[in-house]
Parts: sequence; C-alpha cells; structure tokens
Amino acid sequence: MKIVDILKPECVVFDIKGETKKDILAELARPITAAYDLDLDEMVTVLLSREKLGSTGIGDGVAIPHGKISGLRSVAASIGKSFKGLDFDALDGKPCHIFFLLMAPANSTSGHLKALARVSMMLKKNEFRNKLMKASSAEEVYDIIVEQDNSVPE
Repeated sequence: MKIVDILKPECVVFDIKGETKKDILAELARPITAAYDLDLDEMVTVLLSREKLGSTGIGDGVAIPHGKISGLRSVAASIGKSFKGLDFDALDGKPCHIFFLLMAPANSTSGHLKALARVSMMLKKNEFRNKLMKASSAEEVYDIIVEQDNSVPE
C-alpha cells in the first residue's frame, strides 16, 4: 500500500494550532471528515478512545493516531506538523511535531495494518522527518511524502 493512495493533498495540516489532545485530533480529522463526508465528533471520539489504550505518540517527535470508523470505504490519512511541538504523551516524553493520522473502515484489518506499518517505517528515518520539518508549505510536505513513498518498495 502506498501512502499517496490514502493521503489527499488537501489532508495536510501545515501548522497545528491545537493545544489539547482532543483539539489536535479534531484538527487532523477535519480534512478527512470533509473529504469523505464523515462525522467529525464521531471520529474524534474514536481516536480519543484509542488514545486511552495507550498513546500513539511513538517518540522522536512523531505521533500516529489511528482508529476505525463506519462510513469509510478505504483507509484514509491526514498529516499535520507543529513547529513548536505539542504534548501528546509520547513514549519518550518529548513533544510531537509530526502527526500522521490514519483512519480505516470499521471492518478493515489488513489495510489498516499495512498503512500503519508503512507510515511507521517511513517516519523512522531521521532524514525524512527533518525534511518534513523544514518544509515551508503544505504542498511541500505532500511532495516530500510522495518522493519518500515512491523511493520505498511496497
């Protein structure tokens, strides 16, 4: 699964403004709910429920919130970045700067896991994270993701 198959250019949030976990998740969910005609409150509730199981802040300034929701036909994604860094209860205790939200259909199993694995693999690369942080626009963030996605075999 390629990330470009699930991430639309309009689902890039260039500078996240939210301060609380709920606000951050709502900001990341908003473009997905708009693109796929889904309920924002329902999506945020699903994501917050997942966060209660354990933070999706994986460390190195990265969080990969994810969940499953009815009404979605295929995996969808958004990405956001925060210049200042936001508290997201990351495993290393440090602020998160890059947020990659993944949503899957309620009945999805393999697609959800493949997307999560691919995003995790890409975001482990320090050079890739640095490029994302240096990007000066949402379009540049998207282009960097496309470039990285095309350079990594499926």
